[in-house]
Amino acid sequence: MAVQGSCIRLVGTMVKETGFYDILGVKPNASPDELKKAYRKLALKYHPDKNPAEGEKFKQISQAYEVLSDAQKREVYDRGGETAIKEGGSTGGCGGFSSPMDIFDMFFGGGGRMRRERKGKNIVHQLTVTLEDLYNGATRKLAVQKNVICERCEGRGGRKGAVDVCQSCRGTGVQVRLHQLIPGMVQQISTVCTGCRGQGQRLSHRDRCKACTGRKITRQKKILEVHIDKGMKDGQKIVFHGEGDQEPGLEPGDIIIVLDQKAHPVFTRQGEDLIMTIEIQLVESLCGFQKPVKTLDNRTLLVTSHPGELIRPGDKKCVLNEGMPMHRRPFEKGKLIVLFNVVFPEPNFLPENKLKQLEQYFPDTREKTDPEGMDDDLYIYADLEDCDPNHQRRNYHYVDEEEDLCQGGGGADTRIPTVNR
Repeated sequence: MAVQGSCIRLVGTMVKETGFYDILGVKPNASPDELKKAYRKLALKYHPDKNPAEGEKFKQISQAYEVLSDAQKREVYDRGGETAIKEGGSTGGCGGFSSPMDIFDMFFGGGGRMRRERKGKNIVHQLTVTLEDLYNGATRKLAVQKNVICERCEGRGGRKGAVDVCQSCRGTGVQVRLHQLIPGMVQQISTVCTGCRGQGQRLSHRDRCKACTGRKITRQKKILEVHIDKGMKDGQKIVFHGEGDQEPGLEPGDIIIVLDQKAHPVFTRQGEDLIMTIEIQLVESLCGFQKPVKTLDNRTLLVTSHPGELIRPGDKKCVLNEGMPMHRRPFEKGKLIVLFNVVFPEPNFLPENKLKQLEQYFPDTREKTDPEGMDDDLYIYADLEDCDPNHQRRNYHYVDEEEDLCQGGGGADTRIPTVNR
């Protein structure tokens, strides 16, 4: 299904369609990491195991990611849209694309279609964690439901010796029929065998296992202990090998836990570094300060700027070895990066005589001028105003000398300030 989108320009290149970008909820200039993160969240949300009714949506998400995650395919798509992708034969599988489950398994470590034929289904869970969990390490208990081979019938579906091969499909679980489209052209259609429901075996109702009703598997609840190591990252996977769904004749699948970090109110993580913003007053930026900062492991750092060490708005300082622990090297840490926001005082915070005193403590870099000796014919007075039109605006109305004299006025260069609000 072609998805049309609006045309936009990206770094000098015209993107013909944005449909695949829209499906993943990213912009056309999204980085590979942004594409991965968007696909991960959407694929987990719309996976058929969680949302059986959203199979088409899951397919669209997988198709979009398959194209955009490949640099060559993405370039072809940007130039010619979905039509160019299909005509170029850049993708294989049904409808010009690989199987959505193949993409999902490769992304989450499943290994693709050939591996699924030997293994049971993987179970993928998203686990919400805090930045504190990733900093200090944590253990979470997670309850999962999975398929296990029925213990009563040992995965046969019924009593021993009662299972017969289905004669309709000869044990394949699939029925093949031919459909003639036009003379000389025949279409082969494969469908699930109605006689055995794809099992390849037939079992009478009276011989079926009472525990699994002939399905060979039962549902089981299991509690997993998920150990989050120090320094793990958002999107990192924790794999429980062999703990996934079981099926007769297949190796059990895996349970894959995907970490999803919540936003933190103070710190932002960037690789192994932590970034935070500290707000200081102007007097603190000039005269020094001490600010307590509570770390993610509940220690208190006293961030200090010494008198005379000028801190400008937007300055960036670092505290070494106070960032995130490095995964599997927890005694090594990144940096704590501190960004400074300098808050200036309110207007008229000092009377004019006090401001004159304050000036004495600052270097005088102003031009030496004598306002009293200035010639009014050489200078035009210009008052600074706020650029925001919502603030009050001051205008001057200049009264002509002759007009003023006619009205009995006494001054020639009279300026009448008016305030427009």
